[in-house]
Amino acid sequence: MPTTASTATATASAARTEHIVIVGAGFGGLGMAIKLKEAGFDDFTILDKDDGVGGTWRANHYPGAQCDVPSHLYSFSFEPNPRWSRTFPLQPELLAYLEHCADKYDLRRHLVTGAEVVGARFDEATGTWEVEVRDGRRWTARAVVAATGGLSRPKLPELPGRDDFRGPWFHSARWDHDVDLRGKTVAVIGTGASAIQVVPNIVDDVGRLLVFQRTPPWIVPHTDRPIGAREQALFARLPVTQKLARWSTYWQLEWRALAFTRATWMLKAAERLVARHLAAQVADPALRARLRPTYSLGCKRVLISDLYYPALQRPNCELVSDGIAAITPTGIRTVDGQERAVDVIVYCTGFAAADDVAPYPVYGRGGRRLDLEWRDGAEAFLGTTVSGFPNMFTIVGPNTGLGHSSMVFMIESQVAYVMDALAQLRARRWKYVDVRPEAQDVFNQRLQTRLDRTVWNTGGCASWYRAANGKNVTLWPGFTAEYRLRTRRFDPAPYECVADDAGARDRAAPAPGDAPVVTLGAVAAGQ
Repeated sequence: MPTTASTATATASAARTEHIVIVGAGFGGLGMAIKLKEAGFDDFTILDKDDGVGGTWRANHYPGAQCDVPSHLYSFSFEPNPRWSRTFPLQPELLAYLEHCADKYDLRRHLVTGAEVVGARFDEATGTWEVEVRDGRRWTARAVVAATGGLSRPKLPELPGRDDFRGPWFHSARWDHDVDLRGKTVAVIGTGASAIQVVPNIVDDVGRLLVFQRTPPWIVPHTDRPIGAREQALFARLPVTQKLARWSTYWQLEWRALAFTRATWMLKAAERLVARHLAAQVADPALRARLRPTYSLGCKRVLISDLYYPALQRPNCELVSDGIAAITPTGIRTVDGQERAVDVIVYCTGFAAADDVAPYPVYGRGGRRLDLEWRDGAEAFLGTTVSGFPNMFTIVGPNTGLGHSSMVFMIESQVAYVMDALAQLRARRWKYVDVRPEAQDVFNQRLQTRLDRTVWNTGGCASWYRAANGKNVTLWPGFTAEYRLRTRRFDPAPYECVADDAGARDRAAPAPGDAPVVTLGAVAAGQ
């Protein structure tokens, strides 16, 4: 175990600690760690339940796994990669990129792998957190940064008989490469983002492929292409060209938020264009009708593929749109009474992004529990701090998700906010900062009012963006540029700031002029 982690293992004590625990080693955790090191914070530990860095891009190694955000934008602004092989990054390249970041910034000596966090508890007397992992090790920390992300907990459907199936079955995020699919009858349950990548990549190998669809997705043409050696060389020799490519991509995607959030009428015109893609690829009118969504474009995640529709029309592939009644020991029975025998079941059923949102027990001030605080849907202030849980910061927290742009951009915005909070915490010798409940309430009331005008809430679908009670706990209701500007610095005014000196409270807002000037050009460049 690394020295820093060993020295940090202890029970809470009155002695002041500056240690920081980061939970998760994906984009969020690594981005946070890199900025900590750059600012001179070297006393931190990264805990991850897996056997290495990568997060989502380590776990999701199913056939065809690829990001749906362009490469130059789906990467850290401070660590461009001129050698991307495609305009949309593949999973192996993304994992290699994150491994490179861990090595370049000397993060591995801070990393503890195989460390699944099972609880975190705040001690108000000392202003410290105690974080415990499954094998009993504990870390005491001044602050905890939860960077587990929303796509870290695979979700399986509650189907009768699911556990009675006698053949191999697994979730796409836990792909079992030891299961040989060649010549087998394989069922893919779900038609979301992972399914439309899996299906074209296994249809030629399997004997028969059954794709079980509950709701058809909107699928737009894919603009992915290889990036040639000359273009890579240009980016490497003239980095400004890659910055320009990033800037251009950012603004092309950013304006899409207008259609999703304010001018939803624009989506009707877009639907007609997308319908042409379906018509061009699917000649059979009956099949085309089953693949045409009945809800508004954008209500669910918009998917990109040129390969999915052709794969469904292969002779060995069948689209099943009747609902599933039960899983049997040897197959799947649909509501029409028909049972289809299958050898292997693959669940492409997404993640618990809006449900069961506390990934492990978290206890804040007065013993309050995060899962109970979030029982009616997760809430946070700027998606980053939660009232009653001081010095705990969430990266990719509630309502920071996107339907149109790069989450890495949002992650960098949150990291900058947390870094300023930690810098002020240290400089002003605060014991802890805790966002005031009234500030959190006002922020979320306004956020939900804005969301009620978006296609995500009005588009006529049920999606993973919303909790069981219908509350949208996932998405940011506007432009990413707005979020960047709102998180450019940590303003203590909405917070209770408790000092070390006998618990004196400091509510003073920063002096006028403290806020840096942030231009939209700097926002696009990721600065």
